[in-house]
Amino acid sequence: MIHREIQSVIEKQLFKGKVIIIYGPRRVGKTTLSKLLVEKEANSRYINCDLLENKAALETTNSSVLKSFLGNYRLVILDEAHQIRDVGRVLKILSDTFPEIQMVATGSSSFELGNRLAEPLTGRSREYMVYPFSMTELLTVKDRIELNAEVDWILRFGLYPEVYGKPEHEAMEELSQIASTYLYKDILQYEQIKRPGLLLNLLNALALQIGNEVSLNELSRMLGETVPTIQRYIELLEKAFVIFRLRSYSRNLRKEIAKGQKIYFYDLGIRNALIRNFNPLNLRNDTGALWENFCIVERMKFNMNQRRFVNSWFWRTYDQKEVDYIEEEGGTMKAVEFKLKSGGSFKSSREFKANYPVATVMTVTRDNFWEFMI
Repeated sequence: MIHREIQSVIEKQLFKGKVIIIYGPRRVGKTTLSKLLVEKEANSRYINCDLLENKAALETTNSSVLKSFLGNYRLVILDEAHQIRDVGRVLKILSDTFPEIQMVATGSSSFELGNRLAEPLTGRSREYMVYPFSMTELLTVKDRIELNAEVDWILRFGLYPEVYGKPEHEAMEELSQIASTYLYKDILQYEQIKRPGLLLNLLNALALQIGNEVSLNELSRMLGETVPTIQRYIELLEKAFVIFRLRSYSRNLRKEIAKGQKIYFYDLGIRNALIRNFNPLNLRNDTGALWENFCIVERMKFNMNQRRFVNSWFWRTYDQKEVDYIEEEGGTMKAVEFKLKSGGSFKSSREFKANYPVATVMTVTRDNFWEFMI
């Protein structure tokens, strides 16, 4: 069993008068995490809201009926809670009427467990994100030397729990299943997307552009769709935990690009499944982009699991000076360049440091990536 770092964080927040909300993509282990929380609390109940009888019983605002169904438990977990109609109001009633019950709700989609939770649960909830496995979580079962030897595999197949450690052909099969069956399910179900083909074509286009600045106008021309539609679909893919954006850093210096964006995938296995390319690294031309995506998403997992609330960007000027990643916390700034192979210099560091002398700079390679990730 690979220990999920966020579990310890959540356990410390139980029974403090807040509803616990657990987000995350499908198939990353939210149900497993929920059942582990139940195992640690003797007086607890796990409820699968995918089951019609549970869903029906919870779709009421009658507090007496809700209490009768839940029973006299100290901890109640509603797994797949986004299946419950008006789940935000239901959780608000339970929180206000029965504060002695610790409610935990999980959901793979932020359409229901986000948009409709925000207002009813204002000030009443704590939200946590579950990602695919992180490299630091894998350190609970392997040492750094073993994990260093697995980096090439991870760049190809990612870190979904049901994929990690499987033979290559099984990993490909599992990732293809997730990408085709689960990836868009929430978007199609809750947003009534009328053009799933456009969604898939957009994802393919984004998958081929990781590490590069993304132009909405260019995507619009490529896909034959309006910029507002492309923008909306990107936002939906973010809410479904498929992709995330890194925006450009600027303090309004004349040469800086102020409104750029780069898009990355939460899992590289999913990205490679979308473009149907699981080739070994020596047969690929996108290894630099894979390494950049890998390092940034692992740093994101570390920051969130450690509850480090940082600001992050990339930096670019009109004369093509670039910093891959910038992180700012508490007035300190770190500028990072990602290179899969050692050697070479951080070409833009001199100009960036001239403009931002307080920043520290580093190049992240295979030799030192643990220093960056943790």
